Amino acid sequence: MGQEVASILAGKGWKIGVAGRREEKLKELQQLFPQNIEYQVIDVEKENAPEHLLSLIDKIGGMDLYFHGSGVGWHNGELDLSKELKTVSTNALGFTRMVDSAWHYFRQKGEGHIAVISSIAGVKGLGPAPSYSATKSFDNTYIQALAQLSRSSGLKIRFTDIRPGFVDTPLLDTSKHHYPMLMDQKKVARKIVRAVERKKRVAVIDWRYRILVFFWRLIPNCIWERIKL
Repeated sequence: MGQEVASILAGKGWKIGVAGRREEKLKELQQLFPQNIEYQVIDVEKENAPEHLLSLIDKIGGMDLYFHGSGVGWHNGELDLSKELKTVSTNALGFTRMVDSAWHYFRQKGEGHIAVISSIAGVKGLGPAPSYSATKSFDNTYIQALAQLSRSSGLKIRFTDIRPGFVDTPLLDTSKHHYPMLMDQKKVARKIVRAVERKKRVAVIDWRYRILVFFWRLIPNCIWERIKL
């Protein structure tokens, strides 16, 4: 999703700094928009990730928008511990490491915009994906807390929490599991960019998932925990 969003923004003329663990993918994206894209290899699980983020910011001459699209997850009904811990390391610890770094940068600058891809999975605990749903709930709450902190501190930092449903990306193993209302990643990327440009506080993508989330919230825990997903 991050690659699709970066491509759209670069096509609109934005100066983009992209980051990820696989340098070959970053190079491929840069070659598509050589005048608009710089890249930096960053692993959000590493303690030096904030230093590399600052290096990337220097390459592009400053930052107005930090867009966080890093995340992992598995259909893990067997509760494989290694998968659970990997998810927490990326989606919670890595998330905090990078979003905090962006927040401190914008605090010094005096303004900025932080947008993150979380998920509708943060609304309820999902049995087939325990740590994934838990970490996405963490992401939702953390962004809300930072929004409150920024406002109470008089900082002009905007936040956008983007919550897609199931998107047809390599993150989902569609060969083994069925995912209802699967969405095309290019269409989702366009909706994400629109939400970011409008500086929406929370954007659930798309309307079908907005309805689904509405009813999810109404289900009492005593009933929810008896539902087989």
